[in-house]
Amino acid sequence: MAQQIELSHHIQDHQLGQRLDQAIAELFPDYSRSRIKTWIQAGQVRLDGEVMDKPRHKVMGGEAIQIQAEVEDDNRWIPQDIPLDIVYEDDDLLVINKPAGLVVHPGAGCPDGTILNGLLYLYPEIGDVPRAGIVHRLDKDTTGLMVVAKTIPAQTRLVRALQKRKITREYEAIAIGNMTGGGLVDKPISRHSTKRTHMAVHELGKPAITHYRVAEHFRGHTRLRLRLETGRTHQIRVHMAYLNHPLVGDPLYGGKAKPPRQADDVLVQGLRQFKRQALHAAMLRLDHPVTGEQMEWHAPVPGDMVALTELLRDDQAKYGEEDY
Repeated sequence: MAQQIELSHHIQDHQLGQRLDQAIAELFPDYSRSRIKTWIQAGQVRLDGEVMDKPRHKVMGGEAIQIQAEVEDDNRWIPQDIPLDIVYEDDDLLVINKPAGLVVHPGAGCPDGTILNGLLYLYPEIGDVPRAGIVHRLDKDTTGLMVVAKTIPAQTRLVRALQKRKITREYEAIAIGNMTGGGLVDKPISRHSTKRTHMAVHELGKPAITHYRVAEHFRGHTRLRLRLETGRTHQIRVHMAYLNHPLVGDPLYGGKAKPPRQADDVLVQGLRQFKRQALHAAMLRLDHPVTGEQMEWHAPVPGDMVALTELLRDDQAKYGEEDY
């Protein structure tokens, strides 16, 4: 059965020069670019009140977008019995410790088997909440804490708190290279101009701020503690790569293994076999959306990052400071 939808937004300034279908896909990530292209070609998209039927039309920024279209009921969003590590739950929200390899939300190339499908299985009523209560996402291979709203009022308030930067999220990471001290990266981020799956620092992108401090030095690597002010896609990964210190194992942003000089085979193999970005959402702090009580959760660093850290410590103890 078809569902009538009406969507409206404004093209953002940082989208200057983007194709119309690309810009709309960024504004409405719940809908695929191919579906949006079909809507445009069918004359169901208006730009500043004028029907626009060319997906390749280049936008200027500031235009009003109106979409009136039909979508078939999305049978991808089906309940599935997927184990979820729930570390806290009450009537209004729950906090999940996400493992590596689990996608948060269905999308292109991953129609099911996600946290969202698992939430619908455990809490059928959460289907009435936008995005099944998901307030923020973690990348597929990033581990750690994320909050989910169980009711519409809780979801509305948590999203507002996130937008106002009132939710604190801290991460553990292992970066390539020797970082001598902490700092701040305040660089806007947008979709990469040619690589659809990548993000990049771009002066016309959305504001993005990452705080970081050095937690531990190794030869040729640094363990970091990071805090997000904003929540852009791949933000930590992009900002660390921008500093020329990509995260170990990051397949998109240059995290190829770089063993220090004279490293033992066990460390060399440990680095080469670490096939995901070494990034973990370790702490989450927020005010409860109903009671107002400040709440805080911590998730231990997962075993693969702990094991790699121990290898780096052993190497540091054996060879000392020579690579600094």
